[in-house]
Amino acid sequence: LCLLIRFVLIIHRNQKTFRPKKSAPSGSKGAQLRQHIDATLGSGNLREAVRLPPGEDANEWLAVNTVDFFNQVNLLYGTLTEFCTPDNCPTMTAGPKYEYRWADGVQIKKPIEVSAPKYVEYLMDWIETQLDDETLFPQRLGAPFPQNFKDVVKTIFKRLFRVYAHIYHSHFQKIVSLKEEAHLNTCFKHFILFTHEFGLIDKKELAPLQELIESIISPY
Repeated sequence: LCLLIRFVLIIHRNQKTFRPKKSAPSGSKGAQLRQHIDATLGSGNLREAVRLPPGEDANEWLAVNTVDFFNQVNLLYGTLTEFCTPDNCPTMTAGPKYEYRWADGVQIKKPIEVSAPKYVEYLMDWIETQLDDETLFPQRLGAPFPQNFKDVVKTIFKRLFRVYAHIYHSHFQKIVSLKEEAHLNTCFKHFILFTHEFGLIDKKELAPLQELIESIISPY
């Protein structure tokens, strides 16, 4: 409870950069699956929490979890916006070997170098646009998913991983000072187990945090 209160206070100070939590429409299949996620996460068994529930549609499961992980990363980064600034983080990096440039293929077709906060702003806006597009993430029960749906999800998860990589490499000491490391580690473990379960991120993309990821996956 204390951690939640601290998150709310920090987020309140950063209203301009933090966006409201997205949720599945009431009564939709996504809302039912969301209840399943809450129940399995409550058991503390993250491996069980990421598995496709018996008899459920894989795309529906990917869709509701994509929204959840978007919210998780949004919340985590929201606590760091006063520390992750253009002056402190002039480029979006994950250590000295990895720099990420932004392109969305529509408005920005050629990758451009931007500060870390600008990259995350572009990313969150881009993901929100994907989630709000009913041709990609249908809201009505029984509405078909596009044939390339998993590719869309993979791109979202690949880019969300970059935010985790930046946080761990550039802001972990601040996370520790805020006493948020346990929450960060649990969220990242959940994220990695899910991506591993469904093959959502290529191994080469995981290189900036490979050692940490192996320590998460190897016990399973």
